[in-house]
Amino acid sequence: MNNIRKRNESKRIALVAHDNKKSDLIEWAVYNKSALARHELLATGTTGKMLEDKLDRPVKKMLSGPLGGDQQIGSMIAEGKIDILIFFWDPMEAQPHDSDVKALLRLGVTWNIVLACDRATADFILTSPLIQEEYKTIIPDYSRYLNRKLHK
Repeated sequence: MNNIRKRNESKRIALVAHDNKKSDLIEWAVYNKSALARHELLATGTTGKMLEDKLDRPVKKMLSGPLGGDQQIGSMIAEGKIDILIFFWDPMEAQPHDSDVKALLRLGVTWNIVLACDRATADFILTSPLIQEEYKTIIPDYSRYLNRKLHK
């Protein structure tokens, strides 16, 4: 049996970008400034500060990604406090916190949130009619996993 999580018309959008992708994310956000204005924005530390400066609006800032900001965003995803994750990361450069990248992506998929890792997907998300409507997300049923027998 699946659970349903309601997403309101105004979405909570987490914006995360690793070093080589920060300028791409900022450029994308500025281009989509009016569409993003209808939503609550959250970001990891440095990215959040840059977004606030360029968008001239408040952004709820977590810690810097390598200092725990990625985990804070991940926790909010698990708690149902993030509706959309826009996460620009560089597939061509190893990061000292690659495990954080994997964990954040895994949580996004686990909790069935809208997730974009590139500009094209992020553009499709913001131009979807569903971005402006209430949306009911199906949360997979993890009871079998939670109730599994552990071997000693």
